[in-house]
Amino acid sequence: MVILINLKKYIYKKATIVKTKTILKEEIINEQELIDYCISFILLIGSLGFLITGISSFANLNLVGFLKSNEILFFPQGITMCFYGTIGSITSCYQLINLYSKIGQGYNEINKEKGTLEIYRKGYPGKNDDIKITIQIKDIEAVKLENTSKILNSKQTIFICLKEKKYIPIIQINNPINTNKLEKKATEIASFLNVSLKEK
Repeated sequence: MVILINLKKYIYKKATIVKTKTILKEEIINEQELIDYCISFILLIGSLGFLITGISSFANLNLVGFLKSNEILFFPQGITMCFYGTIGSITSCYQLINLYSKIGQGYNEINKEKGTLEIYRKGYPGKNDDIKITIQIKDIEAVKLENTSKILNSKQTIFICLKEKKYIPIIQINNPINTNKLEKKATEIASFLNVSLKEK
């Protein structure tokens, strides 16, 4: 029986690597943070515009002078704009909170002196919401590289395969990079752990 331990679908975009004879540490960070912030702010501004226009049509007032909202009927146009404005505002605020809190960022650290692989990911604000998994190197059987190609959902994942037939994703890329680069990274991890590399 194969068990997949899901660390949530955190996007791997860039890593700062520290490597010595006994330690391989890779920090998972968001390289496109500025772009993500811009997209979220644009979505928030647009959504607030929809929401204000919908409220203005309901109150029959021009809350924003240049919109001429009082010329829009509340039903069905105004109520539709309120709906989309509310959904968009909630979604953009959620994305901004995730970005500010650095959700999903963290590190993978292989420490030969301790004989451990430590996986850490930042969780949502609150007590004990961070994900931290410590694995004994002796329990690692192999490193697995998997490419999933779909029209709307292409991703590349590097798994740690345990002897108990558990697969733990340590790197997941939703924006596919050059296959050779990912293979090189998987090979480096497998070589450092002194285990085999599987590909799918």
